[in-house]
Amino acid sequence: MFYVYILRSQRSGRLYVGHTDDLTRRFQEHNEGRGGRFTRQNGPWKLAYSEVHPDRASAMQRERFLKSVAGSREKKCLAGEVPAAAKDI
Repeated sequence: MFYVYILRSQRSGRLYVGHTDDLTRRFQEHNEGRGGRFTRQNGPWKLAYSEVHPDRASAMQRERFLKSVAGSREKKCLAGEVPAAAKDI
């Protein structure tokens, strides 16, 4: 089982999208500064959203979409930044 997750920076409000096979461990790593440069510089983090995928390939595909220009609005909706009613506009 794999997870796609969205983190929200408690410092800046910025969003981060990633995927993992162990959501608890990865969330802890981000908050301990053991992630990439972006997550080290913008933490601490709160989990804003997560979803389950059956395999790594589908999780990676979903992560890529959410990081794309086309997926940016959906990412914001999932993280609670855009009201659900505005999603259909």
